[in-house]
Order: sequence, then C-alpha cells, then structure tokens
Amino acid sequence: MDKDIITNFENLYRSYRKAKLGKSHNGSCARFQNMSLEGIHLLKEQLENQTYQIGKYSQFKIYEPKERVIMSCSFKDKVVQHCLCDNILHPRLQNVFIETNSAGQIRKGTLYGMDKLKEQMLSFYNEHGLDGWILKCDITKFFYSIDHEILKDIVDYYFDDEYTMWLNHLFINSTNVVGLPLGNQVAQVYALLMLDCVDHMITGELGIEHYGRYMDDFYLIHHDKEYLKECLLHIEEMVSSLGLSLNGKTQICPVKNGLRFLGFHHYVTKDGKYIRRLTSKNKRRAKKKVRNMVRLLKAGRITEKEFEQRYKAWKNHASHGNTVKLLHSMDLYIKSELEKGYG
Repeated sequence: MDKDIITNFENLYRSYRKAKLGKSHNGSCARFQNMSLEGIHLLKEQLENQTYQIGKYSQFKIYEPKERVIMSCSFKDKVVQHCLCDNILHPRLQNVFIETNSAGQIRKGTLYGMDKLKEQMLSFYNEHGLDGWILKCDITKFFYSIDHEILKDIVDYYFDDEYTMWLNHLFINSTNVVGLPLGNQVAQVYALLMLDCVDHMITGELGIEHYGRYMDDFYLIHHDKEYLKECLLHIEEMVSSLGLSLNGKTQICPVKNGLRFLGFHHYVTKDGKYIRRLTSKNKRRAKKKVRNMVRLLKAGRITEKEFEQRYKAWKNHASHGNTVKLLHSMDLYIKSELEKGYG
C-alpha cells in the first residue's frame, strides 16, 4: 500500500536529508533539525493517522526571467513532498510522460530539452530542408490558472490509491480554488501531468513527429502550414477543456526563422548547420545580472566564493549555446572591474 511507503521511517528520513541540503540556516529547517529524529517520528505519526496538515506558505517575488510570485512551504511540508515525489509520483509517471516532455524529471531538464530540439530540427532538415513551419504555443498564466477540480480528476486517474489521493488532494487544495504554488515540488509534477493529454494527442492522434514541451512552452514542426493550423484548433479545444487558454505568443513561423525556446534562439543554416544562441533579451539580462553581481561583491554583500559560484553557474548555462565571444567579453569585464579594487 502507498501509505506504508509514505509513512516508512527510512523513506521519511531520506527525504528529510534531501530537503535540508543547503537549507541548514533556514528558520523552519533549523527548528525541525532541533527536533531531529523526534520530529520525523512525529511527522510519521501524523501521516499514519492522517492528521497531517500543510502549514502556511511564505510568499516572495522574483524578477528574473520575469516577475513571479513564489510560494514557499514549511520545511516539514518539503520533507513530505520529497517522500511523495521520490517514492510514488516520479517512479509511476516515468513511463507515462512522452520522451520529449523535458521539465522536472530525473535525467531531464533544460539542456535535455534543447538537445532534443536540436535532434528534431536536424532530422526535419534532412527530410525537408528549410521548407517547413513551426507552431509555437504557450499557456496564459499556466500555474496561476490550473483548476483544482480538473487537476484532481487527472491526478486521481493515475493515482487511485485512497491514501495517495488524500495526500495529493491536500497539496492541491493548499491554496486558493485556482492555481498551484510556484516553488512546490509536487506542483511541478502536477503541472507536468496537467498537459500530458495534450502531448499524447499531438504525438498520437495528430501524428506530429517533431514535438517537444517544457512545462507550458511547446512547439510542433511540420512541412504543411495548413495542417499546423488544423492542429492549433485541436490544441485550443483540448486546452480549453482543461480550463486553460493559449496566450498571444502562439504563432506559426517559417522553419528558416528558427525557434526561441528555453532562453536560446535555435535555427539551422542553409547548409544544415545547427546554431544555438542566447536570445538578445537574455544577453541583456545576463549582462545586467553580472554587473549587479560585481556591485554586490564590491559592496561586500556577497563573498568571493559566492560570486564565483553564481558566475560559474551562469557560464555553465550560457555555454550550451554558441556564446564564446559573449563569455570572453564577460570574463574581460569582470577582470577589469576587479582589478580596480573594492574601494
């Protein structure tokens, strides 16, 4: 039974250790750590008796890559989410999601999604050259628009164990009637599942071979523009049945123009070379971010180690594209600024 898996002490302890990584100075984490094994035993008892309740969320805004409200749950709730996701949700959904659904799964992510797009663009080029079209779709305010009742019906279809249904419903109902909290681990899984039927319709019923999705951002590549228009009607109908809608960014463009996806502009040249560059918007954002990091370092608000970690993380992301000149110029800028000293 799922209840035995979730309330297993070893599973909860493993989830506790995962949840506390990098959060030892967080308030709710520190309080839970002070209780240590006693706290896990208490949580186990609450889960067994089904008296467990989700605590209040703390809210804050982030502004990159765009302004969003993040809702952070208590450390105790993070432990339960880890246990639910790692032992129940992820293992059972592994073979449900299509291969090119790239977000929030083990051994997948943004680089995986971009590499799959590269494969598809080159495969399409080998068959049709640049004679084709790309339908690019995006959901309006995806996380904030997910209807709880519709989502619960979808989730219950895949997880019909009574105990797991109780726990899933607890997390889904932990906020207002509509929307999921950005920042919740379980919310990422539920969001992936919400559009899974769209994935299977596009790759199955509509027969689209070159398709990929990262959360609510997805594309279809096909040689026939009129057929993509027909596909769009089917997509709009299904998305509407889920209580969602496509936003104004949805459009059909020539393959030769390439595709903006996951912060990069992807395209294939006339001679069949695949190119991946940071979008102009992301270049401006990156330069602004690095300049701000330098200011924080000079002001003593971050340490040299923190600066190096942040800059290295950004460089690792940017290096997945054709960004040699950009990275070189940023290295020179940082060297020049640091040589001026911290005064």
